[in-house]
Amino acid sequence: MLIAGFPAGAWGTNCYLVAPAAGEECVIIDPGHQAAQGVEDALAKHRLKPVAVLLTHGHIDHVASVVPVCGAHDVPAWIHPSDRYMMSDPEKALGRSIGMPLMGELTVGEPDDVRELTDGAALRLAGIDFSVAHAPGHTKGSVTFQVPESTDVPSVFFSGDLLFAGSIGRTDLPGGDMDEMVASLARVCLPLDDSTVVLPGHNDHTTIGRERAANPYLRQVAAGQGAGDPAPRRGM
Repeated sequence: MLIAGFPAGAWGTNCYLVAPAAGEECVIIDPGHQAAQGVEDALAKHRLKPVAVLLTHGHIDHVASVVPVCGAHDVPAWIHPSDRYMMSDPEKALGRSIGMPLMGELTVGEPDDVRELTDGAALRLAGIDFSVAHAPGHTKGSVTFQVPESTDVPSVFFSGDLLFAGSIGRTDLPGGDMDEMVASLARVCLPLDDSTVVLPGHNDHTTIGRERAANPYLRQVAAGQGAGDPAPRRGM
């Protein structure tokens, strides 16, 4: 499997292109702020043809380039229905009033083809199986995507802003909820194998085993103590 990732835009949001190999079809995950050119560069470098965009949640730092990317390649975007409104109304998602400046160069709106994700959905896109888990806490419609383990390749977990290396996503924006975050960490993350590679929405990759041992939030959740607030949380 080929995974090409890069941090994009003002928030350094990780955008990923996932394909069976170079020269094949691919899926684009979270094309955020100023990600369109990086996507085109990665497509050209690896000779990839996109077939879909997958969105872990609706915050503008993860969806800002959805319209140009989907439009350029005539592909659908998949998002959980609880976060769909954010594509057209990013200010509301951030607790801001309509009309307040928000990085004025952004193209706000939906692509022509929007499809809705559900908990437990199994998607086969570009020859790759993605399992979807609804994981509210950062937003009401946050989801994760997992690619199963295959021969000599560990499972890969695209965690969005649920789980980071050493931290978790913030819960203080509209739609955020710490109790839901704790429940999602327990239900979605803790059952995963230690070898599972975590590719988060921000910062460096990690593994479930590393986070189970060292992430203060996940350690507290595993111990049944909630998540508390032992370390700075990340994400927009």
